[in-house]
Amino acid sequence: MGQPTRGADRNRTLATQADPASDEMLLPSLDDGVTLLDVDGGRGVPILQSIVLDHLLLNDGPAFWVDANGHATTTTLSQITPSQRLLDRIHVARGFTAYQHYGAVCELPAAVNQSIQDTTPDGSPRRRQSRSGEDDTSPHTPSLIVAPAIDAQYRADDTLGETHAETLLARTLARATAYADGYEIPVLVTRTECDNFAAPIATTADQHIECEHTQMGPRIVGDDFETLLYPVKDGAYYQTTLTYWRQLLNARATQVGIEPTTTSPSTPTPDGIGTGITAEGDRVSTTADPLLDAWTAGSGGR
Repeated sequence: MGQPTRGADRNRTLATQADPASDEMLLPSLDDGVTLLDVDGGRGVPILQSIVLDHLLLNDGPAFWVDANGHATTTTLSQITPSQRLLDRIHVARGFTAYQHYGAVCELPAAVNQSIQDTTPDGSPRRRQSRSGEDDTSPHTPSLIVAPAIDAQYRADDTLGETHAETLLARTLARATAYADGYEIPVLVTRTECDNFAAPIATTADQHIECEHTQMGPRIVGDDFETLLYPVKDGAYYQTTLTYWRQLLNARATQVGIEPTTTSPSTPTPDGIGTGITAEGDRVSTTADPLLDAWTAGSGGR
């Protein structure tokens, strides 16, 4: 009793199907509000990125990603994405210190406004009907905010005292909540440790997703979702790898009418991806690796 069954039932159905694209997939959906993803036994970069890409396949609008600890790795994103065009919808900012990270979070509304101006002739978002049938969404306003390892820079910055670090983290979480409410979208966060310092993150979260690595692959459990089975076309089960995530997202792309165009994992991505604005307001040339320390589009190296 009390264990989620809806997702498990879906997975059992998928196990008997040759084409998993005909049903719902093995990734949890993200509700509006702050969602905390905890991954046991690792940083969970492929899992985090797969959830983000799956959300973008099902929803219009860009994702704004405040990165820490290298979670927005372009190599992994390029390997698992079913379409390189999805990567153009991900805007990345990276903070290497606590103040840079907090500054990037504070500058997110400005980044959203700039994105709208860059993608619309008159600088105002045009509303259109989303895949869910709602008529108040826009392909230009955010559909998702991502902040992995949201506590990392605040606990690692030696220039901050414990009280000041806790205050900055609390302010970051308050802004994340405000953005979730203001834009009416999900905000997906992870934490580096489950301790007293990170306790406010769990308190802030409206939804909690846990991922545990097992011999059969990652087991994901949420409020109404549970992954139990890992089917492939021949009915076998195998350890989840980047190939699995790519196959899963390709099936999702086919389901929503997007032809998968994933490049070969061995195909190098271009070094240059344009220019970006630093936290100090300077325009700099950007590259795919390392990622930007300012908001920009095309984190996949496009």
